Amino acid sequence: MADLLPSSPETIRTAVFLGIFAVMAGWEAVAPLRRSELPRLVRWSNNLALLLTGNLLLKLIVPLGAVGFAALAQTRGWGLLGLVNWPDWLELALAFVALDLVIYAQHRLFHKVPLLWRLHRVHHADTMFDVTTALRFHPLEIAVSLGIKLVAIALIGASPGAVLLFEIVLNGAAMFNHGNVTLPAWLERPLRRIVVTPDMHRIHHSTLPAETDSNYGFNLSCWDRLFASYTPAPSRPQESMPIGLTQFRAPREAWLDRLLLQPFARSGRGREGT
Repeated sequence: MADLLPSSPETIRTAVFLGIFAVMAGWEAVAPLRRSELPRLVRWSNNLALLLTGNLLLKLIVPLGAVGFAALAQTRGWGLLGLVNWPDWLELALAFVALDLVIYAQHRLFHKVPLLWRLHRVHHADTMFDVTTALRFHPLEIAVSLGIKLVAIALIGASPGAVLLFEIVLNGAAMFNHGNVTLPAWLERPLRRIVVTPDMHRIHHSTLPAETDSNYGFNLSCWDRLFASYTPAPSRPQESMPIGLTQFRAPREAWLDRLLLQPFARSGRGREGT
């Protein structure tokens, strides 16, 4: 496949990220679905600080990033897609779908393996659900996730352009489906058949274990239906169902130092019914 990598992928990613973030933040300000238990300044400043900490760690560990690694893998002929001379558009689509399946499988893995759950629960411990929740991941989880992604890129043979497109769409989809918003039923129902909507993913952040252990998709919604992890509606109204983990609900737990130390706190799933 021809190299589709633009000259400045980071600039493109950053511009799209900031644009989608601004749109979602504005939407939440105008029509929020739920009221926040903590001041926005506290939650947003610490969630964004966690994002910056994670990105700094990644720059130190893998300066190339996923797109740069894909370029390296392409020059060395790694990956299954390179075994067949696919049309460019088909190779791009196959790489995108394969990477999305990997993200779905990785998400389930982080819920099922206790050590990985300790990292991932930082994301789930957020007592609110909005655009910054999509960015709230522990730096160690981000590092592990990048390692998984790099292995997937090498095995799949995803081109730099496909990886860039996937990362842009995945980041945008995560901010959208973590939005403190809802869609009208006439739009939400058909849209959910293709992508993960806020009402679908919000169920995954419920305090009830049966609901948290469902709806793992971040982008395409088909995986949850295919692998029997789909919950169509929560047991309680979306506007009022408890969000987060019962173990880390104190306001002090939302600060950056506690978020960084949370994986090393006492064990336990920290959810209702456990």
